[in-house]
Amino acid sequence: MSDPLTPRARELADALSAGFPDPALGPVDPAAFRRAARAGAGRGPGRAVARVGDRSVPGPPGAPEVPVRVYEPVVDGGTARPVVVFFHGGGWVLCDLDTHDGLCRELAVRTGAVVVSADYRRAPEHRFPAAAEDACAVTAWVAAHAERLGCDPGRLAVAGDSSGGNLAAAVALMARDRGGPPIAAQLLVYPVLDHRMATASYRAYATGFFHTTAHTRWYWEQYLADAGDGAHPYASPGLASDLGGLPPTVLVLPECDPLRDDALAYAERLVAAGAAPRVRVWPGTFHGFLGLGGLLPEADRALAEAAGALREVLARPGR
Repeated sequence: MSDPLTPRARELADALSAGFPDPALGPVDPAAFRRAARAGAGRGPGRAVARVGDRSVPGPPGAPEVPVRVYEPVVDGGTARPVVVFFHGGGWVLCDLDTHDGLCRELAVRTGAVVVSADYRRAPEHRFPAAAEDACAVTAWVAAHAERLGCDPGRLAVAGDSSGGNLAAAVALMARDRGGPPIAAQLLVYPVLDHRMATASYRAYATGFFHTTAHTRWYWEQYLADAGDGAHPYASPGLASDLGGLPPTVLVLPECDPLRDDALAYAERLVAAGAAPRVRVWPGTFHGFLGLGGLLPEADRALAEAAGALREVLARPGR
């Protein structure tokens, strides 16, 4: 049977897997896992933007402030810009502002939006709903301070990859359910949407494609405070009983990803709810590929396409 990955994607997937812990082989220490993720993310300086600044913003009631990093793109003219609140992936356990610095810079440059990257509380030290509530609090703060950031509060998007995509989808639901803030778009990059892990793609791509089904199971075990929490729509946005009233959605999916079918099912439910999501499955790629810009041609094309779609949606002021 031929390899479904492109030759270059296979080379990169194997190289990444070689330095990454595998929960299927035995107990994994979260601290060691984090070190491996940070080492694998070191790619050198990213694209230049006009300004980058770190600060902290209020978290949920009774919780600590949330560190954020604000990326301001170089833009012409004095009109208010769109703003994208970004949540990094890493199974709610790994990664931080630094591991996704390059991707946030690219989003700022390619969309012309201010990007606010949130360093939410991580599991297992802080389990569900800590990360989701942090993500919601940061989004609310950005909406309330959009004008101070030089942004249009009517053109606020949420975005994220993997577990960050999970948080972006959860925030869109929370904003709808809680009466705001208005979300103009959601960019979901291979998002985690359903704790049950019951689709064909979880079986077809269980091993051999960098991110494994065992990885996903381990992440859920770290994130959920109780097994029953997985059914909550803010933990598994794909299980929300109603997907109506959600913002325009851009989905970026790899072909060879255990999570792929959950995202396709979510897209189908959006269509049934009257939406028209933009869905692109990239052949021959694997979970995490979007972070390989400059190394994998499909990553560069996918990022350009996704940023273009987001830019198009956010070009409609005051949605």
